[in-house]
Amino acid sequence: MTAGFSSLIWSSAIAAGLLFACVGCVTTPATTTWKGATPATDGPVLFSGFVAENPPFPESHASTLVETSDGVMAAWFGGTHEKHPDVCIWTARFDGRAWSAPTRVADGVQADGTRHPCWNPVLHQPKQGPLLLFYKVGPSPSRWWGMIITSRDAGRTWSTPRRLPEGQLGPIRNKPVVLPDGSLLCPSSTEDDGWRVQMERTPDLGATWERSGPLNSREAFGAIQPTILQWPDGRTQILNRSRQKVITECWMKNGDWRQWTPMERTQLPNPNSGIDATVLHDGRGLLVFNDSDSRRTPISVALSADGKEWRTVLTLEDVKDGELSYPAVIQTRDQLVHISYTWKRKTIRHVILDPRKL
Repeated sequence: MTAGFSSLIWSSAIAAGLLFACVGCVTTPATTTWKGATPATDGPVLFSGFVAENPPFPESHASTLVETSDGVMAAWFGGTHEKHPDVCIWTARFDGRAWSAPTRVADGVQADGTRHPCWNPVLHQPKQGPLLLFYKVGPSPSRWWGMIITSRDAGRTWSTPRRLPEGQLGPIRNKPVVLPDGSLLCPSSTEDDGWRVQMERTPDLGATWERSGPLNSREAFGAIQPTILQWPDGRTQILNRSRQKVITECWMKNGDWRQWTPMERTQLPNPNSGIDATVLHDGRGLLVFNDSDSRRTPISVALSADGKEWRTVLTLEDVKDGELSYPAVIQTRDQLVHISYTWKRKTIRHVILDPRKL
């Protein structure tokens, strides 16, 4: 998103009191472009609707978000159902008013004609260099492999898919962060020998890789899909999905991405489902998660000043049937927070928050 574009759309609209929504539409000043949005209120939720109301496939899951030079981009996997060979990676672009139609950007077709499902895309836009899209291909999470494609035109066209080196999966579900030396630290995990978290590092945008050892023992926790929080005081934390009905955590030791404290429980519940988090520009940590230890609903937002004490401040949505799961969260240059999550496996929900109201 261009530096002034989102501010022009949102800040001026909010200040003028002109941003409002109705059933079936959201209206920005003199323009109605959004379908399926909920009414705007005086609270933190500015915008809520679907990335694609009627996707061209039955199921959608595992979205990722990134801010590019001309908008917010989402990617997710979609097809007949999770694990079906026809599952591909899809993208769409939000220009501040509406989402583009879904575009297929990767599939699991192999050179010999066999086909495998795609999984868990992760977008990352470096300060310099092409847009990166990591994803997985394979028959199951215990047998998948890492893939990468790149784009030099904000996701309109993509490079030929490239397989990552053996043993490297890239960011497994959540976005990478930039280390002080400029390299990418990728939160990763494996499922072929128990659920175990690991960290992967690439100094050259995916050309070469290193990885840590497992950060948890199989006996203590079954944990995967970490999300990274870089706190203003220099500490780095990961929060993880687990089979133990809680979110777990580790802290980086001595600024070394290979060394982490033993994995421990947090106060936060987890129903064996994905989470995502970010540190806001004001220094607060923001976590999107299922505030339950047994169901993938509701989907909620929690805040923390230090990564240790978390307070649930907002329920985004709750449903009786189906799941609200696998969130992604980013803060864009205009200070607003964008969240996406799986909505009943049918499509992807998109929510914009004003964090100053949380």
